[in-house]
Amino acid sequence: MSASSTTAPPAPPGPPARAAARSELSLRSRLFRLEGKAAPYAYVAPFFIVFAAFGLFPLVYTMWISLHDFELGSDMQWTGLDNYVWLFTNEKFYNSLFKTVTIGVLSTVPQLMLAIGLAHLLNYRMRARNIFRVSMIMPYATSVAASTLVFAQVFGRDNGLANWILSLVGVDGLDWRNGDLSAQIAIAVIVTWRWTGYNALIYLAGMQSIPGDLYEAAALDGANRWQQFLHVTLPGLRPTILFTIVVSTIGATQLFGEPLLFGGVDGGALNQYQTLGLFMYQQGWGYGALGRAATVAWVTFILIIGLVLLNTGLARWRDRDKDTGGRAAVHDTEQEARP
Repeated sequence: MSASSTTAPPAPPGPPARAAARSELSLRSRLFRLEGKAAPYAYVAPFFIVFAAFGLFPLVYTMWISLHDFELGSDMQWTGLDNYVWLFTNEKFYNSLFKTVTIGVLSTVPQLMLAIGLAHLLNYRMRARNIFRVSMIMPYATSVAASTLVFAQVFGRDNGLANWILSLVGVDGLDWRNGDLSAQIAIAVIVTWRWTGYNALIYLAGMQSIPGDLYEAAALDGANRWQQFLHVTLPGLRPTILFTIVVSTIGATQLFGEPLLFGGVDGGALNQYQTLGLFMYQQGWGYGALGRAATVAWVTFILIIGLVLLNTGLARWRDRDKDTGGRAAVHDTEQEARP
């Protein structure tokens, strides 16, 4: 092979080429670092955008409307805190607040107690256990309108099933809709029927997370099932119970569909079961006073926050008190063990 046919090696890149390569590499590394920092925010941005558009903006705008005299078909006029003064001097507001509390207590307490009992039964091995578990969620899957209309017939004055059952034990039939306590009990039964199975499945999931070693140790110590339930199941379900209490409290404060379909927006002839939700709906769409309805909505929102904080504070105080008592007992035991 001749010397003329040989290929000369490529010349090394000059200083300008090396500088351009380093600049391109530095730009890529910066873009890579920027992408790594911005990617998490890009992933969560859709949630915050949707929340701001459909959650935060309506909340703030409702507060703004509550400071105005705003009726359907008219412009808003600034009134400041006049709507709040009207609300806190209105007897119907306190009546609806009281009825909301009473119906909430009548529905929440039995509901959660029944849910814990059902979950405790479903937690044991039994035949057709999966069928019973699925059936627990069926009332929750039923629409509010369908369940309320059915129970309205059950609590009918003339041919209702509830009055027929009362007649079997010698009790006269009740006018469930027009009574005060009877109407609240009827609505509480509807709420209890619809939400008991839902809470039972939540409790069942919490029970299955409790280690089985605790039950075995309790059985070895001679504890029966009732004692195991008191001293093992309930302490292990404490966070779940707090969660269901908070959620049930919020649901009771926002109760609307059941009393509306049971007896109308007025909550009975004497407003005997008019909840805060019905009172707000009456002001906004019955009377067209959207400013006053927004005021009721914001006061209800603040009330819900206060109830949630109260429940959380009581639970933390109870846990702290138990921890303090446990540490004191351990300290006393150590003192007694010392010579």
